Amino acid sequence: MSAPAALPAEPLVLRDDEGGIATLTLNRPQARNALSRALMEALEAELAAVAADESVKVVVLAAHGAAFCAGHDLKEMRAEPGREMYEALFSQCSRLMTAIVRLPKPVIAKVHAMATAAGCQLVASCDLAYAGASARFATPGVNIGLFCSTPMVALSRAVGRKTALEMLLSGRPLSADEAEAAGLINRAVADDELDATVAQMAGTIAAKSPLTLAIGKEAFYRQAEMPLDEAYAYASQVMTENMMARDAEEGIDAFLGKRPPVWQGR
Repeated sequence: MSAPAALPAEPLVLRDDEGGIATLTLNRPQARNALSRALMEALEAELAAVAADESVKVVVLAAHGAAFCAGHDLKEMRAEPGREMYEALFSQCSRLMTAIVRLPKPVIAKVHAMATAAGCQLVASCDLAYAGASARFATPGVNIGLFCSTPMVALSRAVGRKTALEMLLSGRPLSADEAEAAGLINRAVADDELDATVAQMAGTIAAKSPLTLAIGKEAFYRQAEMPLDEAYAYASQVMTENMMARDAEEGIDAFLGKRPPVWQGR
């Protein structure tokens, strides 16, 4: 008698689309959604797919299980030690975080539990983030002799230097309320209000012109790294190009005509 066929493995990232909102859910609950190389590859592939999908206006990043994301998969890292593997791993992770920032659609993190190390980096890399009251955020690599240097890049761009360094040097986790006060997340809400809060914000953003969202997101990150005069010169050029778009004409005409706009994405 032949052995029963093995059941296919569940996808590492689940995708659900509704109303112009694509929800990407990390699906390694048994490993606290640790960022294995396979999970990072799957998430990067899904991000590329939604980038090319004109029906998607907003992306929500969520997770299954007892943790939002526990950072890198330490067991995987120690199973194949060596400079070549470490360089490839951290390069892959950096590429994933950069893909979130450069995605021409807003990305909202929905954090229901602990986000540590590269998991905290994932939250900091998203454009917006909302968390349940029981969520916690930490960069505790210092506790195991591995300073969270790559998470530091996103973290230090999301919060003030003193907060970032305290998290990095001590490993102390922030509560959801502390994370809100520090600017790591937009808002901390009751755990049972998290889904509704994120859905409302995602729906509000999804109703905007997709072209305008893409222009604005790219411009925000580019100008943030520029000196003041250069930033204003760049932003002025962006606004000029934006004014030439059909959606800008439609939006202004609709406002003046006291009617809802009809976006064309051009």
